Amino acid sequence: MLPALLWLLAALPALALAAPAPAPAPAPGGAPLLVIHGGAGVDPGELTAQEESGARAALAAALRAGHAELAAGKPALDGVAAAIRVLEDAPMFNAGRGAVFTHDGRNELDTSIMDGATGRAGAAAGLRRVRNPIELARAVMERSRHVMMIGEGAEQFAAEQGLALVEPEYFRTERRWQQLQRALRDESQPHALDSTAPAKAYFGTVGAVALDAQGHLAAGTSTGGMTNKRYGRVGDAPIIGAGTWADGRCAVSATGWGEFYIRTAAAHEICARVRLSGDAIEKAADDVVNGLIPAAGGNGGAIVLGADGAVAFPFNTGGMYRGWIGADGEPHVAIWRDEELPAP
Repeated sequence: MLPALLWLLAALPALALAAPAPAPAPAPGGAPLLVIHGGAGVDPGELTAQEESGARAALAAALRAGHAELAAGKPALDGVAAAIRVLEDAPMFNAGRGAVFTHDGRNELDTSIMDGATGRAGAAAGLRRVRNPIELARAVMERSRHVMMIGEGAEQFAAEQGLALVEPEYFRTERRWQQLQRALRDESQPHALDSTAPAKAYFGTVGAVALDAQGHLAAGTSTGGMTNKRYGRVGDAPIIGAGTWADGRCAVSATGWGEFYIRTAAAHEICARVRLSGDAIEKAADDVVNGLIPAAGGNGGAIVLGADGAVAFPFNTGGMYRGWIGADGEPHVAIWRDEELPAP
């Protein structure tokens, strides 16, 4: 017993060095920061000048909407939800109105939100009538005992909470319908049997991460899933730890081939590396999005925000709709890989 005790006493300094540092204390009075994405997977040449201009305008509008909440002293959750609502209403993104179609010609929406200050989270999947899914995710978190609801039950809860419901046709856009028709035609081709080839169908999602004036973080994600999905498929967006995560020092919203974000618990993995290994936000994000996920066979992107205001936009596709807004209240947006965003 005595030798073991002596060994433990001798090892305490080393153990102290190996232990993760405590989470940084919130810094009241700091400048709020909001970061958003509108999905990875867009490639140069895919957008008309009008489409690109519209996407940039929608990103800027989402940033302003979320920042207005934060600038008014509201919590990070309010900034995240406000920004995502704008993106869900913008038909050029794969979320809310403008969501992609399933194999059966329906729109099925998934979403999640997480509060880094408390560890609470809410999510919903398989929605067909909830106008702004992110509002339902927050209602699940704040007004129920649960974390995730799906399908008709989730929509019954949404109705009970007074959330806006619409007819399924509200989500339809001709652009997404034609994407499904092309996918159905391609399905009969020989290459469709190659399940290892990344498909454009897997991309698209919107998300936001925010740091409020109290130093607290939050994250949220919303999506229409993948074009031509079948059998009630659910991706990473509504899964806490896969597509969305927030804790005391790190917040993530992901976009990409969801199956691989689920398998790697990508959003949580990024923040775990920050928390346990002391990795910088940028390194942790790059190692997971551009290392771990491609090694597993997937691709995509993410937005990551630290409690110290550090930001990362890792992605490995031709482009990712992205942007941030900080103390000056001016939106900074980008789409293509060769576009440099100024540091916050």
